[in-house]
Formats: sequence, C-alpha cells, structure tokens
Amino acid sequence: MTGLSWITRAGCHCGNIHVLLRLSKPPERTPVRTCTCSFCRSHNPRMISDPAGLLELSADDWSLVELYRFGTRTADFVICRRCGVFIAAISDMSTSPYAVVNVNCLDDRALFTAQEAMHEFQDETLEARTSRRTANWMPAVVRR
Repeated sequence: MTGLSWITRAGCHCGNIHVLLRLSKPPERTPVRTCTCSFCRSHNPRMISDPAGLLELSADDWSLVELYRFGTRTADFVICRRCGVFIAAISDMSTSPYAVVNVNCLDDRALFTAQEAMHEFQDETLEARTSRRTANWMPAVVRR
C-alpha cells in the first residue's frame, strides 16, 4: 500500500470495537454507498471502501462482538453486542480479508460529503459478488 493520505478512527458507541481506517484520498472524494438489502434497510449504514486503503479492526472484548452472516453467507457483518452498532462487513472469500466500513461509526463521519449512490445486489451471482468485492473492497486486518 502506497499513497495512504488520510487516517481516521472509528468504533462502536460503547467503545468496545475499534477501527483504524487508512484511505488513499480525502473523505470528500471517497464514494459513499447505500444498499437495498433488508439488513441495510434496517440499519441505514453509509458504506465506504478504498481498494488502496486499509481497515484495521480490534476489540477489547471479542465476546461482545457479533459476526452476523446472512444471504450468501460470504461476509461477516460486525456488530457490537453491547451497544448494537454495525461497524463493517468483512469478506473472507479470497486469500485475505476485504472489508467495507460504515461511515456512521467514524469519528470524522461529517467529512464524507459525497452524494450517496444506491446499489442493488439482490440478484447478483456469487461469482459476480466475489469479483466485485475483490475489486472494490479494501484490505482488512482483524486483530483478535
């Protein structure tokens, strides 16, 4: 990874889950996405990723971290069991994890001002989903 120019922190409301996010471009130039799936309609996240960036995830107490899978069961949706905040989705479909992060849990969330783009993934094949995530999601490190 080269050219990482912007760093911020994030986490859940109670402070158990921690995120260190490194991006290759400033927040205002980072695309923000929303999704029409039932999970996203329920949680209303604003998601970002940067294939040239890096997401690091850790927790003080992993017993309070829920890794929820649904649909194709190809990604863990990271949710705090104590405060209920949805942090990120982490896919394990390749040789290393890739992730998207919920802007709403970032310390600097107000800086992400790009117009949100709505995406529909309902009819996406497993092969197309894998290819999209590998191309568009960011590398992730999960520290347990």
